[in-house]
Amino acid sequence: MGKTDANNRLKRLRNHYRLVVMNEDTYEEVVKFKLTRMSVYIVMSTLFVLMVGLTVSLIIFTPLKYYLPGVGYGSVKQIKEYRDLKIRTDSMEQALIHQHTYFLDLQKVLQGNVVKVDTTKLNLPKVEKSDD
Repeated sequence: MGKTDANNRLKRLRNHYRLVVMNEDTYEEVVKFKLTRMSVYIVMSTLFVLMVGLTVSLIIFTPLKYYLPGVGYGSVKQIKEYRDLKIRTDSMEQALIHQHTYFLDLQKVLQGNVVKVDTTKLNLPKVEKSDD
């Protein structure tokens, strides 16, 4: 039963078919092709492989790779420069935040808006005395 099914499929792949393109007005045959299912599969597979190969080579060998997210960062030198610039930007942002806080505190002191804190009411940890 398994062999006849496999033979049946193989025979269907090798059956010959005719594809005819006709002019609708005159019913004249413009083009005709003799095809098998196997030849159609082979042609479609070949076209698929060629299209994938063309697309991949187009992306790899042209500047299109720079437009893909996460792929086209460039050379190693550019990646290092990007990291250095990011670190410098982050540190500059932190310095700007600290400077802004300093100026706000300085402005409060100059305007006299300083809240006086009673240091006797601070919750400091108690230090136990040792008898040495």
